[in-house]
Amino acid sequence: MNAIRPTNTANPTYRLGIDLGGTKIEAVLLDPEGHSLLRERMSTPRDPDGPDEYKKIRQSVHTLIQSTLEKVPQGQACTIGVGIPGTINARSGLVQNANTTGLIGHPFQEDLERLLGRPIAMENDANCFTLAEARQGAAKGFHLVFGIILGTGCGGGISIGGRIHTGQHRIGGEWGHFSVDPAGTRCYCGNQGCVETKISGDGVARSFFEHTGRRLTLEQITEGYRQGNTACSTVFEQFLDDFGRCLGGLISILDPDAVVLGGGVSNIDELYTLGLQQVRRYAFHEHVQTPILKHQLGDSAGVIGAAWIGK
Repeated sequence: MNAIRPTNTANPTYRLGIDLGGTKIEAVLLDPEGHSLLRERMSTPRDPDGPDEYKKIRQSVHTLIQSTLEKVPQGQACTIGVGIPGTINARSGLVQNANTTGLIGHPFQEDLERLLGRPIAMENDANCFTLAEARQGAAKGFHLVFGIILGTGCGGGISIGGRIHTGQHRIGGEWGHFSVDPAGTRCYCGNQGCVETKISGDGVARSFFEHTGRRLTLEQITEGYRQGNTACSTVFEQFLDDFGRCLGGLISILDPDAVVLGGGVSNIDELYTLGLQQVRRYAFHEHVQTPILKHQLGDSAGVIGAAWIGK
């Protein structure tokens, strides 16, 4: 295991993180050793059909940052990082592919920097999750970490030496939209059979409906599998096979020191047993030893990761 080098503490820095979600905006302030000093939350303004949703979100985030900065000891430096449910287009600087649709097409980072009068960092929530688990969670001490958020969708991030690797186009880790089945379900991104259509909660539920004409959640399908229901078992076993193929292929390409899973789907215990067997089956190595780890930080990962990306 390749350990992350300790952060330079010659010039102590406080870290402020903001996690912007669909229902809440959360702030955290970390001291120079990474300990949480305070946490604050507010509801995310929602007005999907209104013209002012973006302005309300921007103002709420700005207000929360300002109130948190007031808690930083006088004279101490403090970085700011913001995690969002989307990505920043590397060319235009505009938000794209955001679940909070009011952000799409707006220069959110630029606008916040202008309001604050200083630079900030901004990354998607999967990158923040990955960084938090690599620095303070389940994957602490591993050099190259691939983080996966499995929920209604499927996101990913790459941490190398305790830093997020975004890539030339700021899409590093966007594993969920890698097409693994050209004959598969059409994804909202426009491609066919993306990883997200195969192993996200919504993807598995859709597969069950296509097979049976009945609607069950992945949680219900999992319980049915455990009770021996034939239809649930067929779909759940396919889910495990797809999980193994998708993650096994990724391990063959990236060969990370560890993989950490988050999101609601990551709480399915079979992923770490039967799913792991399938990963080893599909990876291009006869003795794959890559740890597949369950998250440790839970809902805190996003905001803690946002604090660590700050500038």
